[in-house]
Amino acid sequence: MAAKPLVTAKQRLLTLGLSLGLILGLGLGASMPVQAHDMVPGEAQSAAILFTNATLHTAIDGVKVNTDLLIEQGQITAMGQNIIAPDAIRIDVTGKHIYPGLIALDTSLGIVEVEMMRPSNDIYEVGQSNPQLEVITAFNPDSEIIPTIRVNGITHAQVVPQGDSLAGQSSVVSLDSWTVEDALVPSTKAFHLYWPRLGRLPHDKEKRQEQNDEYNQQVSDVSAAFSDGYRYFLANKAGKVATVDLRWQALLPLYQKNAQLFVHANRQKQIEEAASLAKKYGFSLIIVGGYDAWRLGDLLNEINAKVVYTRTLSLPMRKDEPIDLSFKIPSLLKQAEIPFALGFSSDWNSRNLPLAAGQTVAYGLTKQDALKSVSLDAARILGINDMGALAVGYKANLVISKGDILDPMETKIEQVYIDGRKIDLNNRQQQLYQKYLKR
Repeated sequence: MAAKPLVTAKQRLLTLGLSLGLILGLGLGASMPVQAHDMVPGEAQSAAILFTNATLHTAIDGVKVNTDLLIEQGQITAMGQNIIAPDAIRIDVTGKHIYPGLIALDTSLGIVEVEMMRPSNDIYEVGQSNPQLEVITAFNPDSEIIPTIRVNGITHAQVVPQGDSLAGQSSVVSLDSWTVEDALVPSTKAFHLYWPRLGRLPHDKEKRQEQNDEYNQQVSDVSAAFSDGYRYFLANKAGKVATVDLRWQALLPLYQKNAQLFVHANRQKQIEEAASLAKKYGFSLIIVGGYDAWRLGDLLNEINAKVVYTRTLSLPMRKDEPIDLSFKIPSLLKQAEIPFALGFSSDWNSRNLPLAAGQTVAYGLTKQDALKSVSLDAARILGINDMGALAVGYKANLVISKGDILDPMETKIEQVYIDGRKIDLNNRQQQLYQKYLKR
């Protein structure tokens, strides 16, 4: 479990609307070694590059064999056979595969370095209502973990805060940058709500009632918070805000239909209550976790909700369920016609995202749907329209591999490009491997 910051510090920061992680990072920087990798970010694309004779896994228009791909100024500008580009650098990729860069959803990349070291763990804030907190203020683009993730073909990540109830705002980042500003990718504003959880009920009647009452009170608190936010929205709309409240001021885009609400919930009861809240205020809803979401197709489709499913490699949540149910849920979501993408709720372990997508192929999804779930569908959930696919006009986020990127036994990623920049695939793990080979 992640360490929590001191309450006294939190009380001071709430008035400023700043992330405690940023303050800790600045305050402790002089007294402890800075966690930073030594891989230099790629240089901006200065010349056109033409990849020839590739197998293109477009994620939007099927698989194209023996096809050329031209990228210029960080974008894909042409796809087809026998493309003529006399000034372009030609790279023959005969027998190799080109995929769109993968997008990792629901990660804590760059905000946690060592989970058990409080100074390097900025993942969690105390307090029930912190919509004003932006995770990007604590993001470290030089994290040692980042190069170990992109070597598996992951070029971008959604960095998400954790907390109780309204935890703050997530950001989408590039996994190759000099600064936070370089890393930030424009996307739809996203607020994160961790729905209250009702644990396993005890046999004792009084204790069971006590636990139910506590859960109902927590749900009531969530409802009250959004009711307060809505009243503030109405007052702001009428130009009658007496006192600016940073929490509800930050939440205004959600009521103005310019943001999305990511609700972290797995159980059917949680999802039903979250859907009811979204329907009441007309929120754009994304369920994160979504273990029981496939059971609620009609409800979720009625409000155009989407799902970020994060339990592909997990055991079932109930003892009486099939052992492989977690693996099948993506195909069940597909059958229920619920728009979804796959996520991997972790920091360093998010490198397993391609493996998670590959697992779904063995349990009902097609390879193309599995690839889309970690590329194009992920981008669409984030409100990004020029990433996640190989198509003209899309950003040149490319992964070149000798084999199937979703199969750990076959894939061998040779090159990664982000916005047309060739990325250094060296990382701390490879450095240590080479070091101890010489022992």
